[in-house]
Amino acid sequence: ILQLLEEKGFTVKQMAKTHIWLDADSCPLQVRNFLTKKANEFSIEVTFVANKKIECTNDFSFEMIICEKVKDSADNYILENAKENDLVITKDIVFASKLVEKNIACINDRGTSFTQNNIKSLLEDRDFDFQIANCGLVKHFHEGYNKEKFFAFKKCFYKIIEELLSRQGKQPE
Repeated sequence: ILQLLEEKGFTVKQMAKTHIWLDADSCPLQVRNFLTKKANEFSIEVTFVANKKIECTNDFSFEMIICEKVKDSADNYILENAKENDLVITKDIVFASKLVEKNIACINDRGTSFTQNNIKSLLEDRDFDFQIANCGLVKHFHEGYNKEKFFAFKKCFYKIIEELLSRQGKQPE
């Protein structure tokens, strides 16, 4: 993908203007390792934000921000620091809706891009699922993370990174 972006005229210097923020508490290790590797390749800063130290198993650097163990403290930190040309990765749809309101690119680790066009529907689906669960009609379970979800995430990630660079109006230097 780096070669593809370079072929489209984006330089490493231009890519460095985007920052990746990860709501890291429940993000799979596979995604964390991928993000640090790609951020290194693209010269993009990446910051993990969580209520505890989160590890990676590769040797690429990242910033780790440890917030108070208070509800939404990591989300609030990201919301206060992310800018319009940044990318945030989170599973939290309510948090994603706040980012979308600020025109900040946001995806989850399963390949869903949160946008003005879909966030209302995703919030409604979330609320409906909670109502069903509260009635005892459906039991929530951990569905795990597999190759298909990771592939969907990578595809979405590359698409959004390219869109962010294009949205910045970057031309070849």
